[in-house]
Amino acid sequence: MDTTAEESAREPRTEGTRAVLDGTSLDLGTLVRLADDAAVPAVPPEARARARRSWRTTRRLAAAGRLYGRGTGVGAHRSVSVDADDEAGHGLRLLRSHAAGAGALLPPRQVRAMLAVRANQLLAGGSGIQPAFVDALTEALRLGVHPAVHEYGGLGTGDLTALAQTGLTLIGESPWLTDAARTTPPPAGQRPTTPTRGSGTTAPPQPVAPGCRLPAPVTLQPGDALALLSSNALALGQAALACHDLGVLLKASHAVTALSLAAVAGSPEAYAAPVHALRPYPGAAHAAAEVRRLRGTPHSAPRRIQDPYGFRAFPQVHGCALDAADALRRIVEVEINCPSENPLTAPDGTAAYHHGGFYAAPLGLALDGLNLAVLQTAQLSAARLAALGRPDLTGLPAFLAAGPASSSGTMILEYTANSALAELRSCAVPASAGHAVLSHGLEETASFASQAARQALRAVEVYGTVLACELVTAVRALRMTSQPPPLPAFTTAAAALPSGTEDRPLRGDVTAAAELLSALAEL
Repeated sequence: MDTTAEESAREPRTEGTRAVLDGTSLDLGTLVRLADDAAVPAVPPEARARARRSWRTTRRLAAAGRLYGRGTGVGAHRSVSVDADDEAGHGLRLLRSHAAGAGALLPPRQVRAMLAVRANQLLAGGSGIQPAFVDALTEALRLGVHPAVHEYGGLGTGDLTALAQTGLTLIGESPWLTDAARTTPPPAGQRPTTPTRGSGTTAPPQPVAPGCRLPAPVTLQPGDALALLSSNALALGQAALACHDLGVLLKASHAVTALSLAAVAGSPEAYAAPVHALRPYPGAAHAAAEVRRLRGTPHSAPRRIQDPYGFRAFPQVHGCALDAADALRRIVEVEINCPSENPLTAPDGTAAYHHGGFYAAPLGLALDGLNLAVLQTAQLSAARLAALGRPDLTGLPAFLAAGPASSSGTMILEYTANSALAELRSCAVPASAGHAVLSHGLEETASFASQAARQALRAVEVYGTVLACELVTAVRALRMTSQPPPLPAFTTAAAALPSGTEDRPLRGDVTAAAELLSALAEL
């Protein structure tokens, strides 16, 4: 690492917005900014005091009677006693034995989201963990370092392997990593950025250079290990990123659909406000209103009394995806602001409860619902793409080809979109339909929210590809009309996409269109 890059990685980020972690009010947008290294965490004194009270109360309750994971083993060993003088050693063995994640290293963006979620949950009180762990988690976010976390290990009943790996890093047994993007200094006056869509940065994380600042190692105390592990923080962080990134694409879909509707001179009746006022689903009404706004008033009569489903049923289908994204957002924001640890210390300090609140059924089912809904609206995008290549619908040459009659035009984009769509179908297979029996039969089911979250993250990439193919085709169709409509979405897209209509490789067009979707979402 050169000197300039080392300085960039060594110093904590002080610029940017503050993100308050108080255990009660973290929202999805703030969580995403922390994951994207666009904000620095701030912990109010009252939130840290709450965590400290929980720590003291749990120590008192543990001294008065045996608590799961403190005076006992875990899982099938729940009835195995742990000697009082071995509780610290028991916690260390627990972290070491559970740090068995496998597969690829997760991108820094996902791990940062996990760190932010876990810190905020601990600040909600109830875990009984020593506050030094909260300090170390927030300091890691501020310094831009993270533990090595592997993709496989969670089943939606607690991210045990990911948080065990995190715990070993927090106590100094495992090394810290940093985002490769952080070690490359940006132009003067600019802060480094990470992508807002997809699974994270493309460059793999790398070890922190010698001399870089790191969180101080935490000394493990009795009860800390299980208190740290009892959470679905990774799945929640991934779900938050997927919900945010899919939300961007769902907004962009309004603009892309409006362009396609204009290109086929489609009927506005399917989007009329009275239609949706009589069947008041919030998502459908919003989707129709957005297309009306972005399409504007057509300057000519529609070509047909009714359009194909890709245009006519868009509000109903896309509205389900909007509603599913809202439902997932609500569940994520509940989960990241409440304690889920087992055992759970009551706020008044009178009792500790052994429970199943870590079972992530609400999260898993909401993710499955969103994945299925995104598949449905993506299928309509592919249908509109096919429609744009039909002369009977557009009045333009087949596949929007120019030149000799045998030219292919945008024909291949149907194949590309349907290839991505096939993968999106695999992402939409409900993970919650899975089953597992673990730990000598004590845990006889699982929510598989972890798998659903990974499927949603992958859905971001493939849904974006489908939309990009439609966008390229819609813009070409509008360019080939005698008088392209003066729509803001068309002006924005036409300025960014290549203009040639000759047969040529369209890879660059699709890439440019995919990068343009976030801008269209802001229109």
